[in-house]
Amino acid sequence: MEAVILILGLLFFAFIALSVYVSVKAIGVAKRGVDRTITQARRTVEDASLRAKSYGATGVGGELAQLRLSLRTSMRATQEALRTGVAEDASLSESLDLFRRLSAHGHVLDDELRRLEREPDRATVASLLPGLRERTERITHSADSLRWAARDRAQHFVDDDLDALNAQIDMEAGALRHWTDGSDESARGQNSPQDESRAQGPERRGSREGHGQGDRVSRAIAAPDPRHRTAYSWQKATRPETTN
Repeated sequence: MEAVILILGLLFFAFIALSVYVSVKAIGVAKRGVDRTITQARRTVEDASLRAKSYGATGVGGELAQLRLSLRTSMRATQEALRTGVAEDASLSESLDLFRRLSAHGHVLDDELRRLEREPDRATVASLLPGLRERTERITHSADSLRWAARDRAQHFVDDDLDALNAQIDMEAGALRHWTDGSDESARGQNSPQDESRAQGPERRGSREGHGQGDRVSRAIAAPDPRHRTAYSWQKATRPETTN
C-alpha cells in the first residue's frame, strides 16, 4: 500500500511539474508573439514617419530621414529574400551569415542617424552628411548585391527546370504523334519483283539468267488473274479493257 501511495504521489508531482512547464512555455510563446507584434507596429509607425520626413522636410533633417529610409528598406528586403531562399536552397546559408554581419553595421549606422536627427547643431550634422551618405550607399549596395544574386540564382534554377520540362514534353508529343498504319507495314513487307531484282547483286541476277526463258514461258501459259490480286486502300480500281 505504501508503494502505491508513493507512486501516486510521484505521478501527481510529475503532473504538476509538467503543467508548470507547459504553462511557462505557453506564456513565453505568447510574450514573443506580443513582442513581435509591438516591434512590427513600432517599425511600421517609424517607417511612416521617415517617409513623411523624407518627402516633407528639407535640409539636414530631410536628408537624414531619406538615408534611414533607404537603409532600412534595402536591409529588410534582403533579409526577407535570403530567409525565404535558404529554406529552398541550403547554399544560401553562407550568404545569410554574411548578411547578419552586414546587419550589425546597418544597425550601428541607423542608430547614429537616429541620434543625429535630434542633434541641435545642424552645421555639424551637415558636415557629417557626406560620410554618412557614403556609408549608407556601401551598406545598401552590399545588401542589394546579395539580394539580387539570390534572386538570379533562384531564377536560373527555375529556367533550367522549365527547359528540361519543355524538352520532355516535346519528346512525349513526338512519341504520341508517331503512329503506324497496319496497311503500311503490310505494303512494306511485300516488295515487287523489280525491287527484289534491284536488291539482288549482279551475281544473283547472272545465276538466274539460265532459267529466264523457261520462267517466261510458264508465266505466259499460266498468267495470274488480275481480278484475284490483293487490293489496297490506296490503289485505284482497275479499268476494264475496251474491245474494238
